[in-house]
Formats: sequence, C-alpha cells, structure tokens
Amino acid sequence: MEAIYTGVATANGRAERAVSADGQLDLKLAFPPALGGDGAGTNPEQLFAAGYAACYSSTLGVVGRERNLDTGEVSVTAEISIGNDDDAAGLAISAVLRIELPEHLQNTEGRRLVKLAHAACPYSKATRGNIPVDLVVVE
Repeated sequence: MEAIYTGVATANGRAERAVSADGQLDLKLAFPPALGGDGAGTNPEQLFAAGYAACYSSTLGVVGRERNLDTGEVSVTAEISIGNDDDAAGLAISAVLRIELPEHLQNTEGRRLVKLAHAACPYSKATRGNIPVDLVVVE
C-alpha cells in the first residue's frame, strides 16, 4: 500500500496522555470506572469508536455517490466493547455500528449500501476476521 496520509500519535499508557505529532490531538487518558479507573479522561475504546464511526459514515456517503444515490444525513454510532477474551487469555474487543439512514433510504437499497460500506470502509477492513462487528440499521 502506498500511503496517502499517515496519522501519528504517541501514548504512554491508558492513564496518561495521547498526543498527535501535529498537536491537533492532546487528550488525557484514564481507565473507565468499569476497568477500575476514575474515568477522568478518554480511553482507547472511545477513541476507536469515534474513528470508526467517522470513517464508516464517510464511506457510506462515498458508496452512495458512486451509485448516484443521495445518502443525505447519515449518522453512525460506534460502540466498542472490551471484555474477557473467550478464546485466549487477556481482553478482547467487539464493535457494534448503529446506522441511522434518512427516511428515503430506509429500504432494501439502504441496507445494501450499509453492507457495501462495510466492505469498503478501511476500519471494517482492518477489523474483518479479527473482531466481531455487528451492523444495526436503526429504524
């Protein structure tokens, strides 16, 4: 793959800071209360959820335009869960994407776009075969 853009960020653990090389991102990190922390900062699961939701919703628009379909106002909520790995020691993650389509796409064509976007989204490609990802079209 020839890179078009490379985002660079540095973190020193779940309870420190995450800072991008260009300074646009500078966040306090903290363990969420569910993992024994105080929740006084963001966490990797929230950051992954934000990135996945943004990438998937953008890809849905691209896929729609390629098919001359106006996707209108699309909203994607990503839920990234962390829990005990059923197959190995340690922890694992899973994802649920909740996709809200505009009324004119709440049909078979809209559901087809959701699947096509999942096939094309870079985050979906990166997670395919690695973590479970459920697509839920919100009605």
